Amino acid sequence: MQKQRPFILILLALLQPLSGALAPLAGIGTPIGNATRDLGAPEQPLPVFFSIWSVIFAAYLAFALFLLLRREPWMERIAMPLAIAGLMNVVWMLSAQLIVSQPLDFALLFPIGAAAWVSAWQFDRMRGMGGSIAKLTADMTTGLLSGWITVAAAISIPLTIRHFSNLGATDQPWLMLWATLVPAALATWAFTRFVSRSLWFYVALGWGLLGILLNNWTITDMNWLAIMTGVVTVIVLSLRLTRGAHGAVQAA
Repeated sequence: MQKQRPFILILLALLQPLSGALAPLAGIGTPIGNATRDLGAPEQPLPVFFSIWSVIFAAYLAFALFLLLRREPWMERIAMPLAIAGLMNVVWMLSAQLIVSQPLDFALLFPIGAAAWVSAWQFDRMRGMGGSIAKLTADMTTGLLSGWITVAAAISIPLTIRHFSNLGATDQPWLMLWATLVPAALATWAFTRFVSRSLWFYVALGWGLLGILLNNWTITDMNWLAIMTGVVTVIVLSLRLTRGAHGAVQAA
């Protein structure tokens, strides 16, 4: 199994974008994002901001290739949780297109996030033991994936609330925004305190929050929600820059 791990990661790196394109390319199922496109929901980023997936997939593939070519011991420690995260991401993408159940899609985000956070934690334990392009790629892969899945889970909370209620997309906009921002902020604190010092997590988080800000400023015209999103973003990022992070080593 260990010998095949690089090939499994490469396969998953290719399957993730392909499975996400099942509906638009093959005409099977409902395209991912159709449920929220043109919805006017205040907690959703602009559609263009989901393009961060292409960066994550590219970093994932690059790490898989490094694992195939180098097979250094530290790579093996994060390969397994990354493989689990990739496999569950494929499952999530197929579910989102073929089953189209918001509660199920929301639940499936948690094993992806857990595996991504474990991979980031494993890498953070080795941080400072020399640098290389391979380690930068591993940090980028685990950090971006952990950060963006955190954003994805946070913006799915209002969608799930609406599923079990009669609330429309623009009903209770402040409540829905806070239902996104507060869990995202708490998850960020937990990640920084106990999991990893990766700045890539904050790149993904900041990218997602910027998407929410611009959605409310340019599309929904809920400018005060955009301003509050900006305030929360600045606070979260400034706390990371001024107070640092504990991560896996200091938490242990």
